[in-house]
Amino acid sequence: MTQHSTRRTVLATGAAALAVGCAGCGGDKSGSPPSVGGQELARTSDIPEGGGRIFKEQKVVVTQPEKGDFKAFSAICTHMGCTVNQVADGTIDCPCHGSKYRIADGSVAHGPAPKPLPPETIRVEGNSIRLA
Repeated sequence: MTQHSTRRTVLATGAAALAVGCAGCGGDKSGSPPSVGGQELARTSDIPEGGGRIFKEQKVVVTQPEKGDFKAFSAICTHMGCTVNQVADGTIDCPCHGSKYRIADGSVAHGPAPKPLPPETIRVEGNSIRLA
């Protein structure tokens, strides 16, 4: 082994050890336990009853078909992969070819979509809706 490869090995090993050692560094210094869920998407009050909201960056749509019942689905249309653009009149709508999905279960209300929107996992923690 040459001196150059030994130095590279030591540097790579040291960087890996540092990354592992700092895995618990930073974060909340208040002593509070971390939240169980992932990224917060919205407050429960942000999702209208009988409607929903699209989160384009996360490619998720969250609906509230009935008071306090929150559902989440992929925001990617199963027809041609467009992103849905609105939740209105009990459906999640795709602008590309007119597919519509029911807010209660993501099932197809109007084609040409061949399949329902896949469900996404969310957690409701108090008034917070989080990706799980």
